[in-house]
Amino acid sequence: MNKTLSPKMEEKRQRLLNCALTLFSEKGYINTPVREIIDSSGYGTGTFYKYFNNKEDILKTLLADFFEEIVNSVNEYYLQESDHYVRFIETKRVILDVYARNEQLADICSRAAGISDSIDSCLKEFDDKFLAFTSKNIQYGVKNDSFRNLPIMPIAHATLAIIKYAVYKWVVTREITKNEMFDMVISFHESLSKGLVREKE
Repeated sequence: MNKTLSPKMEEKRQRLLNCALTLFSEKGYINTPVREIIDSSGYGTGTFYKYFNNKEDILKTLLADFFEEIVNSVNEYYLQESDHYVRFIETKRVILDVYARNEQLADICSRAAGISDSIDSCLKEFDDKFLAFTSKNIQYGVKNDSFRNLPIMPIAHATLAIIKYAVYKWVVTREITKNEMFDMVISFHESLSKGLVREKE
């Protein structure tokens, strides 16, 4: 959609997204009415509905943009690094860097499950993409004798689970710091890799 928007229109759309992001983070999605997003933006009701159908639509857009940033960051990293072992570890740092740069979105994303079927579908779409590229990287490592031929999907699911858990502990419960979040995920993958990496003969 934004590819066809003029710079001025894109600026308005982005302002509405930013206002919604701030309000969702401060008050929660459920407690933020569309009227408040509109008032915060300084635009009229017509402007909001020109870009978004409803409050759920704006949340889906925020989540989709966030997930796209994660996927793009990982793809860019893959172009720079070909070593499968390094990829397996450092890809997680790349992902966590995106979460760390977007604390409000990380918080919203961690709380979004169960809001609606449509939002759950958006979250599942990202999970599926994450599992696909994680599995593909491991499978490629197995094919090239870098990794042992172990069941791939349990490893991919464990990878996704530890990231979600660490982000939740950092941004929702505040039980760990941002640095501890990184340490938890990276150390887990360093330990996991010891069983995954095939030793050179």
